[in-house]
Amino acid sequence: MIVTLKVGVWNDVRYGFAADAERLGVDSLWSPEAWAFDAFTPLAYVAAQTETVRLGTAIAQLGARTPPMLAMTALSMQVLTHDRFVLGLGTSGPQVMEGWHGVAFDKPIQRTRETIETVRAITSGEKVGKIRSPLAPKHVPIHVAALGPANLRLTGELADGWIGNSFVPEHADVFFDPMKEAGRFDELDITVAVGVEITEDEDVFARHARGYAFTFGAMGSREHNFYVDAFARQGYGDDVRAVQQLWLDGKRDEAAARVPIEIGEKTNLLGTPDMIKARLRLYRDVGVTTLRVGLPQERDLDTLAHVLDLVREVNGERSVR
Repeated sequence: MIVTLKVGVWNDVRYGFAADAERLGVDSLWSPEAWAFDAFTPLAYVAAQTETVRLGTAIAQLGARTPPMLAMTALSMQVLTHDRFVLGLGTSGPQVMEGWHGVAFDKPIQRTRETIETVRAITSGEKVGKIRSPLAPKHVPIHVAALGPANLRLTGELADGWIGNSFVPEHADVFFDPMKEAGRFDELDITVAVGVEITEDEDVFARHARGYAFTFGAMGSREHNFYVDAFARQGYGDDVRAVQQLWLDGKRDEAAARVPIEIGEKTNLLGTPDMIKARLRLYRDVGVTTLRVGLPQERDLDTLAHVLDLVREVNGERSVR
């Protein structure tokens, strides 16, 4: 397994952190996109401060840009970063796409397929219509953020990697089985987001669980919440729907208290070093190749160095996979 890190532009200190993270051995840095900063500009800034670390979008929202513009931006980034760029794509959701971008959230699977095919055609030097990019062909790895079965199948068929969240390794088959249908699962970079907190505080699991109340209640509508659906497929349906209902009823404290502590525990790397190593072994053994870690504080080099050491230690052990 390798370790990656999220970077953000809301704190200038975080940019200086990029070079430090590279020096410690972080494999890649990933920039998010919601409705504030875009995903590409921060990476261009960080590219000038680093030399070897890969730089990826997690995620560029499909529909916010035309596929050719997305390909142009990806090619620009690949040239500027000297082939360190990874294009992470995702459909986002109807609230962002329709409410912010003014783009209909329809046929997301078809949109994803057509976007990947167009980006691949342009970056490989093929004509689109009667136009060919004057830039030399460049390979741009494409990773897809997917939670639902249809999008997971598409990821397994076309993508170079998967950007995962809402992931409980004990239920990895919920996500992996659809991706395996195309017969090329071993070619994928399987990335999972985890929060990291090295502590002996017994409340750490409940504290991280409570944070999911916003995810289940606000990250989507009552009818369309991909995170609720993802956890329901992993066996938490009654719990996450109850949390969602409490949140929508305005009972936010009750919603936070209703999130199962197990969700906070099993979707993150929390606790003592030995506890975290036990979780790392589970991620490794089910087939996760990359962990995108979230640190308890933005510029926390000590925790980052510690988790990198723990990952290296577990990587050196014999896997039971």
